[in-house]
Amino acid sequence: MSDHLERAVVRPYEPRDRADLFDICVRTGELGGDSRQKYPDLDLLPTIFAAPYAELEPDLAFVVDDGTRAVGYVVATADTAEFVRRFRAEWLPRVADRYPPPTGEPGTPGEEMVRLLHAPERMLLPELAAYPAHLHIDLLPSHQRSGYGRELIDTLVAALTARGVPGLHLGMVTANTRARPFYDRLGFHPVPVPDPGPVTYLGRHLA
Repeated sequence: MSDHLERAVVRPYEPRDRADLFDICVRTGELGGDSRQKYPDLDLLPTIFAAPYAELEPDLAFVVDDGTRAVGYVVATADTAEFVRRFRAEWLPRVADRYPPPTGEPGTPGEEMVRLLHAPERMLLPELAAYPAHLHIDLLPSHQRSGYGRELIDTLVAALTARGVPGLHLGMVTANTRARPFYDRLGFHPVPVPDPGPVTYLGRHLA
């Protein structure tokens, strides 16, 4: 358990948190660890997995603020199908100049991520229909295992429940075995999906 002199607070995301959001995403983007060697373009992962949520559904973005900066976040959508529609219609046009659609088979990890960026429909899986919301959560190592992850999820769940959302899911890289017990403790369970690739899908019914 980390010992912080002042307990950090969970609060709604604000536009001033954008640089911290990107930094956290990059420093936790490779199986929970630093992704900079694998993805030297430091905007790439956040452009796929963090920024579009904060921009398109800011009411479902929350950060852990240690008094000087954001050190963790959860971002989410209440309706994955609607998010996919808006991702293609509103988000991709804003980033396609920097990340044009791939023309051939990806040859680097970065090119593979650009392929994912341009395929938001990959998020639409019929097996997950009972869990229309989905999330991404990341905490800097300094603030992991201190209860902040649970606090972020609890805050998000309260916001989703207030909207009457029936269920929430996430896709976790199966190799990130350290993260799995955290989700189990929070009531997530595996949702079988055909050909899930390197990802395990976890769902949670909301009251």
